[in-house]
Amino acid sequence: MAENENDQEISWKPRVLLIGGIIGCISGIIAAYLLIQRAEKEGSSPQLTAGEGVKLGALLFGLLRQITLLGS
Repeated sequence: MAENENDQEISWKPRVLLIGGIIGCISGIIAAYLLIQRAEKEGSSPQLTAGEGVKLGALLFGLLRQITLLGS
């Protein structure tokens, strides 16, 4: 019976990784699309300033921190 429990415990990990990868891919595509839309409105090529990069990094770090708190 312990073997069956171990198999069930292992089987959910690839699904979580796959779902997380799909969500990350979709959100990345949406972010790139929004960046392109902003650049087209301004009539320039897509650019992120250093300040925007720092803000984005802090937001992503906060999001990942909140995700880790969901499991506890």
